This record gives sequence, C-alpha cells and structure tokens, in this order.
Amino acid sequence: MKKVHFLLTAILVTVSFTAVAQEKEPTEKEKLSYYEQRAKQDAAYEQSTEVAVEDEEEFWEDQKAYEKNLRKRDKKAYKAYMRGKRVAYAEHAEHCNSHCHHSDYYHSHTTYYYSYN
Repeated sequence: MKKVHFLLTAILVTVSFTAVAQEKEPTEKEKLSYYEQRAKQDAAYEQSTEVAVEDEEEFWEDQKAYEKNLRKRDKKAYKAYMRGKRVAYAEHAEHCNSHCHHSDYYHSHTTYYYSYN
C-alpha cells in the first residue's frame, strides 16, 4: 500500500512539474499586441466623459507618468502603446465633432498622440 501511495505521489509531482514547464512566457509579438490593445482601451476611457472635470488634471498627469515609466522600462512596449493610442485617437477623430465636448486637457494630449511617430 505504501508503494502505491508513493507511486501516486511521484506521478502527481511529475505531472505538475511538466504542466508548469509547459507554461511559456508571452512572445514579443503577444506582448506588443497587449500594449496596443491596452492603449486602445485607455484611449476609449479618455474619450469618454467618465473623467470628472475636477479630477481631469490629476488623471492626465497620472497618464503621462504611466507612459514615462513604460518608456523607461520597455521601449518596444512603449512604442506599441503609443502606436495604439495614435490609431485609437485617429479612429475617434473620424466621427468626433461638436457632440463630443472634449476638454482642453484632452485636446492638448490628442495633439501629442497624433504627432507621435
């Protein structure tokens, strides 16, 4: 009985290590795609009216800090993020008109995103 218990334990440990070993790190392409998607989600939030006027300055400062930290940490991810932002803002601009009511903070940041290459 002890042998059966030992064998079952050994098999379970082996299977669990095998499963963990098969988990892989995201590829470079997957990582960049994540940041492009994250940028589009962030842009959608920024384009919405969910940011309260009194909190807007702090919000944009936090956003700039996030982008600055990302650039320091991972330049490729930062570039993917900024490409995603540029695309998202360009798509929004196609249908944005007087009904959107964006603030001055918003417009100053969109100018930055449009100019990013």
